Amino acid sequence: MASGRPRVSRRAAEAAVRTLLRWAGEDPHREGLRDTPQRVVDAYRDWYSGYQIDPAAYLRRTFQEVGGYDELIVLRDIAFESHCEHHMAPIIGRVHVGYLPANKVVGISKLARVVDGYARRFQVQEKLTAQIADCITEVLKPRGVGVVVSAVHECMTTRGIHKRNVSMVTSRMTGLFRSDARTRGEFLRFIDMAGAREP
Repeated sequence: MASGRPRVSRRAAEAAVRTLLRWAGEDPHREGLRDTPQRVVDAYRDWYSGYQIDPAAYLRRTFQEVGGYDELIVLRDIAFESHCEHHMAPIIGRVHVGYLPANKVVGISKLARVVDGYARRFQVQEKLTAQIADCITEVLKPRGVGVVVSAVHECMTTRGIHKRNVSMVTSRMTGLFRSDARTRGEFLRFIDMAGAREP
Protein backbone atom coordinates (compact mmCIF):
# COMPACT_ATOMS: atom_id res chain seq x y z
CA MET A 1 0.00 0.00 0.00
CA ALA A 2 0.98 3.65 -0.28
CA SER A 3 3.75 4.58 2.13
CA GLY A 4 2.82 6.44 5.30
CA ARG A 5 -0.56 4.75 5.62
CA PRO A 6 -1.11 2.14 8.33
CA ARG A 7 -1.51 -1.39 7.04
CA VAL A 8 -4.76 -3.21 7.72
CA SER A 9 -4.50 -6.84 8.80
CA ARG A 10 -6.06 -9.58 6.72
CA ARG A 11 -8.25 -10.47 9.71
CA ALA A 12 -9.60 -6.90 9.88
CA ALA A 13 -10.27 -6.88 6.13
CA GLU A 14 -12.21 -10.15 6.33
CA ALA A 15 -14.20 -8.80 9.28
CA ALA A 16 -15.12 -5.75 7.20
CA VAL A 17 -16.52 -8.02 4.48
CA ARG A 18 -18.63 -9.88 7.07
CA THR A 19 -19.95 -6.52 8.28
CA LEU A 20 -20.98 -5.57 4.74
CA LEU A 21 -22.71 -8.92 4.27
CA ARG A 22 -24.68 -8.38 7.47
CA TRP A 23 -25.50 -4.81 6.42
CA ALA A 24 -26.88 -6.14 3.10
CA GLY A 25 -29.19 -8.45 5.06
CA GLU A 26 -27.21 -11.69 4.80
CA ASP A 27 -25.88 -14.19 7.30
CA PRO A 28 -22.10 -14.36 6.73
CA HIS A 29 -22.00 -17.70 8.56
CA ARG A 30 -24.30 -19.58 6.21
CA GLU A 31 -22.64 -22.24 4.07
CA GLY A 32 -22.55 -20.30 0.79
CA LEU A 33 -20.98 -17.24 2.39
CA ARG A 34 -18.70 -18.81 4.98
CA ASP A 35 -15.57 -18.49 2.81
CA THR A 36 -16.64 -15.29 1.04
CA PRO A 37 -14.59 -12.90 3.21
CA GLN A 38 -11.38 -14.81 2.41
CA ARG A 39 -12.26 -14.88 -1.29
CA VAL A 40 -13.04 -11.16 -1.36
CA VAL A 41 -9.75 -10.28 0.33
CA ASP A 42 -7.87 -12.49 -2.18
CA ALA A 43 -9.71 -10.75 -5.03
CA TYR A 44 -8.85 -7.32 -3.62
CA ARG A 45 -5.19 -8.31 -3.41
CA ASP A 46 -5.32 -9.02 -7.17
CA TRP A 47 -7.59 -6.15 -8.26
CA TYR A 48 -5.58 -3.52 -6.38
CA SER A 49 -2.08 -4.92 -6.89
CA GLY A 50 -1.14 -1.67 -8.63
CA TYR A 51 -0.47 -0.10 -5.25
CA GLN A 52 2.48 -2.48 -4.86
CA ILE A 53 3.95 -1.52 -8.27
CA ASP A 54 6.01 1.37 -9.60
CA PRO A 55 4.87 1.49 -13.27
CA ALA A 56 7.82 3.68 -14.25
CA ALA A 57 10.21 0.85 -13.33
CA TYR A 58 8.93 -1.16 -16.30
CA LEU A 59 10.12 1.53 -18.72
CA ARG A 60 13.66 1.89 -17.43
CA ARG A 61 15.02 -1.02 -19.50
CA THR A 62 15.20 0.38 -23.01
CA PHE A 63 16.81 -0.49 -26.35
CA GLN A 64 18.85 1.87 -28.48
CA GLU A 65 19.91 -0.47 -31.29
CA VAL A 66 16.85 -0.05 -33.50
CA GLY A 67 18.49 0.80 -36.82
CA GLY A 68 17.69 4.49 -36.51
CA TYR A 69 13.93 3.87 -36.29
CA ASP A 70 12.21 7.11 -35.32
CA GLU A 71 8.66 6.71 -36.59
CA LEU A 72 5.43 6.18 -34.70
CA ILE A 73 5.15 3.17 -32.37
CA VAL A 74 1.59 2.17 -31.43
CA LEU A 75 0.24 -0.57 -29.18
CA ARG A 76 -3.51 -0.94 -29.65
CA ASP A 77 -6.30 -2.57 -27.69
CA ILE A 78 -4.60 -3.11 -24.33
CA ALA A 79 -7.46 -4.59 -22.29
CA PHE A 80 -7.74 -3.46 -18.68
CA GLU A 81 -9.98 -3.73 -15.65
CA SER A 82 -10.05 -1.05 -12.99
CA HIS A 83 -12.45 0.11 -10.27
CA CYS A 84 -14.21 3.44 -9.88
CA GLU A 85 -12.96 5.29 -6.82
CA HIS A 86 -16.44 6.72 -6.22
CA HIS A 87 -18.46 3.48 -6.08
CA MET A 88 -15.79 0.73 -6.19
CA ALA A 89 -17.56 -0.60 -9.30
CA PRO A 90 -15.65 -2.08 -12.26
CA ILE A 91 -14.34 -0.01 -15.15
CA ILE A 92 -13.62 -2.27 -18.13
CA GLY A 93 -12.04 -1.10 -21.34
CA ARG A 94 -9.10 -0.74 -23.70
CA VAL A 95 -6.11 1.56 -23.92
CA HIS A 96 -4.25 2.61 -27.07
CA VAL A 97 -0.71 3.94 -26.59
CA GLY A 98 1.54 5.60 -29.14
CA TYR A 99 4.87 7.39 -28.93
CA LEU A 100 7.53 8.90 -31.19
CA PRO A 101 10.90 7.67 -29.91
CA ALA A 102 13.78 10.10 -29.53
CA ASN A 103 16.74 7.75 -29.16
CA LYS A 104 15.39 4.66 -27.41
CA VAL A 105 12.44 2.29 -27.41
CA VAL A 106 10.94 -0.04 -24.83
CA GLY A 107 9.66 -3.61 -25.09
CA ILE A 108 5.96 -3.51 -25.97
CA SER A 109 4.92 -5.72 -23.06
CA LYS A 110 6.24 -3.00 -20.75
CA LEU A 111 3.66 -0.55 -22.10
CA ALA A 112 0.90 -3.03 -21.22
CA ARG A 113 2.41 -3.44 -17.74
CA VAL A 114 2.34 0.33 -17.22
CA VAL A 115 -1.38 0.28 -18.07
CA ASP A 116 -1.99 -2.53 -15.57
CA GLY A 117 0.09 -0.85 -12.89
CA TYR A 118 -2.14 2.22 -12.90
CA ALA A 119 -5.42 0.45 -13.71
CA ARG A 120 -5.15 -1.88 -10.71
CA ARG A 121 -5.93 0.95 -8.31
CA PHE A 122 -9.06 2.91 -7.46
CA GLN A 123 -9.37 5.29 -10.39
CA VAL A 124 -11.26 7.76 -12.48
CA GLN A 125 -10.68 7.31 -16.19
CA GLU A 126 -9.36 10.82 -16.73
CA LYS A 127 -6.63 10.31 -14.13
CA LEU A 128 -5.75 6.87 -15.53
CA THR A 129 -5.30 8.36 -19.00
CA ALA A 130 -3.05 11.13 -17.69
CA GLN A 131 -0.98 8.80 -15.49
CA ILE A 132 -0.15 6.46 -18.40
CA ALA A 133 0.81 9.30 -20.76
CA ASP A 134 2.81 11.19 -18.14
CA CYS A 135 4.74 8.09 -17.05
CA ILE A 136 5.82 7.32 -20.63
CA THR A 137 6.68 10.98 -21.24
CA GLU A 138 8.78 11.31 -18.09
CA VAL A 139 10.72 8.04 -18.36
CA LEU A 140 11.24 7.56 -22.12
CA LYS A 141 11.41 11.28 -22.98
CA PRO A 142 10.03 10.69 -26.49
CA ARG A 143 9.13 13.42 -28.97
CA GLY A 144 5.49 12.85 -28.16
CA VAL A 145 2.97 10.50 -26.56
CA GLY A 146 -0.65 9.73 -27.32
CA VAL A 147 -2.97 7.75 -25.05
CA VAL A 148 -6.63 7.04 -25.75
CA VAL A 149 -8.80 5.11 -23.27
CA SER A 150 -12.28 3.75 -24.03
CA ALA A 151 -14.17 2.09 -21.18
CA VAL A 152 -17.53 1.05 -19.77
CA HIS A 153 -18.27 2.14 -16.20
CA GLU A 154 -20.36 -0.31 -14.22
CA CYS A 155 -21.18 2.44 -11.69
CA MET A 156 -23.32 3.87 -14.50
CA THR A 157 -24.65 0.66 -16.06
CA THR A 158 -25.61 -1.35 -12.96
CA ARG A 159 -26.75 1.41 -10.59
CA GLY A 160 -27.89 5.00 -10.61
CA ILE A 161 -28.91 6.00 -14.13
CA HIS A 162 -28.72 2.37 -15.43
CA LYS A 163 -27.57 3.27 -18.96
CA ARG A 164 -26.12 0.34 -20.89
CA ASN A 165 -24.04 0.32 -24.09
CA VAL A 166 -22.41 3.61 -23.11
CA SER A 167 -18.64 3.98 -23.21
CA MET A 168 -16.44 6.88 -22.23
CA VAL A 169 -13.43 7.98 -24.29
CA THR A 170 -10.57 10.06 -22.89
CA SER A 171 -7.24 11.11 -24.41
CA ARG A 172 -3.95 12.68 -23.44
CA MET A 173 -1.55 14.02 -26.08
CA THR A 174 1.94 15.37 -25.34
CA GLY A 175 4.75 16.76 -27.48
CA LEU A 176 4.22 16.37 -31.23
CA PHE A 177 0.95 14.51 -30.66
CA ARG A 178 -0.41 17.76 -29.22
CA SER A 179 1.32 20.34 -31.42
CA ASP A 180 1.31 18.57 -34.81
CA ALA A 181 -2.11 17.72 -36.25
CA ARG A 182 -0.57 15.30 -38.78
CA THR A 183 1.13 13.25 -36.07
CA ARG A 184 -2.05 13.21 -34.01
CA GLY A 185 -4.10 12.24 -37.08
CA GLU A 186 -1.71 9.41 -37.96
CA PHE A 187 -1.99 8.03 -34.43
CA LEU A 188 -5.80 8.21 -34.47
CA ARG A 189 -5.87 6.41 -37.84
CA PHE A 190 -3.55 3.72 -36.49
CA ILE A 191 -5.94 3.04 -33.62
CA ASP A 192 -8.92 3.33 -36.01
CA MET A 193 -10.73 6.10 -34.14
CA ALA A 194 -13.72 7.36 -36.11
CA GLY A 195 -13.39 10.88 -37.47
CA ALA A 196 -9.60 10.98 -37.79
CA ARG A 197 -8.83 13.10 -40.87
CA GLU A 198 -5.88 14.73 -42.52
CA PRO A 199 -5.79 18.47 -41.76
